[in-house]
Amino acid sequence: MDSANIRQELCKYAQKIVAAHLVVGPGGNISASHDGKMYLSPSGFALDEILPEQWVEVDIAAGTITDNGLRPSSEVLMHLYAYRANPCIGAVVHTHPPNCIAFTLVEQELPIMFPDQAALVGRTDYVPYVLPTTDRLADAVTAKVGIASSILLGNHGLVTTGRNLREAYYRTEVVEESAKIFLTASAVREPKVLTDEEVDEIASLESEAYRIQLLQKMK
Repeated sequence: MDSANIRQELCKYAQKIVAAHLVVGPGGNISASHDGKMYLSPSGFALDEILPEQWVEVDIAAGTITDNGLRPSSEVLMHLYAYRANPCIGAVVHTHPPNCIAFTLVEQELPIMFPDQAALVGRTDYVPYVLPTTDRLADAVTAKVGIASSILLGNHGLVTTGRNLREAYYRTEVVEESAKIFLTASAVREPKVLTDEEVDEIASLESEAYRIQLLQKMK
């Protein structure tokens, strides 16, 4: 896959993010990496309005803009640091899902409650509120990207990573659904969560391994 295809993929998933109400207005930022570069949403744009040529190419090692001169997202450091810290990451999706934000207002640890959450996401980590767009937030997220593919940001939103945009995006959807389920169930009584043994059993299923293998493909 070349940079032109990655730009098209970014537009596709940016539109899906907005359609799923995972951001509002110009909120959120996403990126994908290829051949030592990352392609990041430009600052001030609503995600679904970004054209393929407007994704900002940034050299991951040097941290320099190498193409169109548009200003990258204000969370550029968070994306850069994540790619530098974990070379297995191929995409970073940062959104403001309403149920995830609501969850962080009352809880920190999102338990694993159902099979898709166990198989596609696993453990979700948490970072207490840190001022957005700062190197402090970038450092806090970077400390987690080697141990979790989804990170709740207190009073702020969610960061997911994946080997490609498809994987990172679907992790965003699953975590948002997980937060919604937890909040809904908690209104009635304490939710029943899966045990570590049950989570391990799900991870060992051949059918789940096949689904995860499919997610690793770009299309």
